[in-house]
Amino acid sequence: MITGVHKLVYADDAEAARAFFRDVLEWPFVDAHGGWLIFALPPAELAAHPASEDGRHELWLMCDDVHATVAELEAKGVEFTRPVSDEGFGLTTALRLPGGGELGLYEPRHPSPIAAC
Repeated sequence: MITGVHKLVYADDAEAARAFFRDVLEWPFVDAHGGWLIFALPPAELAAHPASEDGRHELWLMCDDVHATVAELEAKGVEFTRPVSDEGFGLTTALRLPGGGELGLYEPRHPSPIAAC
């Protein structure tokens, strides 16, 4: 039986990405060996979307109030790459992940299976 999900985030500067998860998001972590940090994630959900390119995966962070979360993260120096947009299913934006890439951030407005777990 599946007991969890181990998500990988690739970055040109993995140390900077690890520092972001550790110091900015303040996620709990363990040092698996020699500075290789593995983070505990908040509850998660998974959606399968249609795509013209097979194998594409994204990581989106969820929050209860996207505007308050953006303000909190900006105060910690986080750079946002897109303004907040109402997509119907929720309010979305994106932030620059130190070390490379972007992470989506959204306030969902759709039913969530998390409460059922």
